[in-house]
Amino acid sequence: MADPTTQSAQISSAMNASSTKESTYYVLELVYWRDPKKSAVAFGMSLLVLLSLATFSVISVVSYLLLALLCVTITFRVYKSVIQAVQKSEEGHPFKALMEKDLTVQPEIFCKYVDVCLTYVNRAIKQARHLLLVEDLVDSLKLAGFMWLLTYVGAVFNGITILILTDIIFFSTPLVYERNKTQIDKYIELIRTRVEVTLAKLQDKLPGAVKRTKAE
Repeated sequence: MADPTTQSAQISSAMNASSTKESTYYVLELVYWRDPKKSAVAFGMSLLVLLSLATFSVISVVSYLLLALLCVTITFRVYKSVIQAVQKSEEGHPFKALMEKDLTVQPEIFCKYVDVCLTYVNRAIKQARHLLLVEDLVDSLKLAGFMWLLTYVGAVFNGITILILTDIIFFSTPLVYERNKTQIDKYIELIRTRVEVTLAKLQDKLPGAVKRTKAE
């Protein structure tokens, strides 16, 4: 008979995997514009928020968003109250359905997403240790080169600008790639081959002990 602890861990792992697949599928549906309306809303809202943050402070953006929401809900509430008074109807609160809806976060759902986040955090910690403690010299040199390039990027763009560009690329690149997959794959393979040749030449120039460690 299997250990209950083992069974519980296996069930939790399966639930986390299922949740990750569902989240990934939903994100892919958005970035590939399977449903143009949902993708347009997600892209428009995210871009609007980022552009607002580039112009105003976080406090101002949050305040304006909540103020706009309150203007809509208060106006609708007053409008429905006037209509009900004129028509002498008893429909009740216009947001009654939403107010009665259970919005509490269930402990099981909370724990499920915490476990998923914890998996990514642990993976990131292991990768950081691998790179920063130079477990593999070539990988650490790749990180150093990437960070060096980012210093030039940071000198030209600030954080919000980079987030705006990332948002645009996130919603446009997958669709462009899907429509031009053959040509893009050809260029990616060409670049990958050149990078591998360059890294191989670099590795040949490394000290013998480092090369043996890399080969192992």
